[in-house]
Amino acid sequence: MEVEHFQAASVHQVINALRFLYVELYRRPMVLGSIPRPKKDRKLPVVLSGDEVRAVFDATENLKHRALLMLVYSSGLRVGEVVRLRVEDLDNVRKLIHVHTGKGKKDRYTLLSASVMRVVDEYIKLYRPREWLFPGMVPDRAYSVRSAQSVFERAARKAGIQKHVTIHSLRHAFATHLLEQGVDIRIIQQLLGHSSVKTTEVYTHVSSTILTEVRSPIENILGNTKNT
Repeated sequence: MEVEHFQAASVHQVINALRFLYVELYRRPMVLGSIPRPKKDRKLPVVLSGDEVRAVFDATENLKHRALLMLVYSSGLRVGEVVRLRVEDLDNVRKLIHVHTGKGKKDRYTLLSASVMRVVDEYIKLYRPREWLFPGMVPDRAYSVRSAQSVFERAARKAGIQKHVTIHSLRHAFATHLLEQGVDIRIIQQLLGHSSVKTTEVYTHVSSTILTEVRSPIENILGNTKNT
């Protein structure tokens, strides 16, 4: 008997397709309802250190690209959110960014760093964007998600980052570094736009501060051995 191993997402997709076929099209009970659904893989995010984030910025010579990456990290934005920012979404007085229709079609506010805003102001004076903060090759169209991803990939390679990271890793770093600074996880949840705090709790598993505060039991054994 040949056994094939499929990703959990693929199995869910097949079950959902069968359910749609029976329930929505044939109007019949779902006869396969007792099939157990596999659990989704819970992979931990790869997190860049502060020095690695700085190295990515330093490797980004183009002012527009540097401003974009700095906003992603400093505000915890998704790549689709940063490319859809409009100039008026940046509230320099309140130091907030108004994110329109983020994931789940929800608006939210997140942080606008004063240091990053100085870089953004420099970029705006030089490039003079009108509608979109980061326009594409055609001025009335927003910068593409793929272009933003490529900007990060080039910068990460130039910075010598060996980890398997994407532009979304800057958002992971934002959340993890805030947690390590002692910011309440529910505040981080709001800044990220997570519907549930359970989604945000994944960063407690990758926070170096939380992990390094735990003392390995071998220290007690070795310590006791030293004292005898």
